[in-house]
Amino acid sequence: MTKIVSRSTYWAYMVQCKYGTYYAGWTNDIKKRITAHNNGTGAKYLRGKGPVKLVYKKKFLTVQEAQAQERLIKRLTRKEKEALVK
Repeated sequence: MTKIVSRSTYWAYMVQCKYGTYYAGWTNDIKKRITAHNNGTGAKYLRGKGPVKLVYKKKFLTVQEAQAQERLIKRLTRKEKEALVK
């Protein structure tokens, strides 16, 4: 049996908009994704709400783990997200 080694790193992240709201996502290139958000070519939710500031990131070896963390973050209350950032 051959072991498949992932050569990519995946990130679950959270950004804060200029109005103070939070947005969670996942990516395999965090710098490129934050740049896309700030250029208005990222998530539709963030268009017109930038610039965004990266406030949380966590590295994973698989896309499934990063997506699971994103879902977990999205289910948090605002107070829980604020606690995660600190």
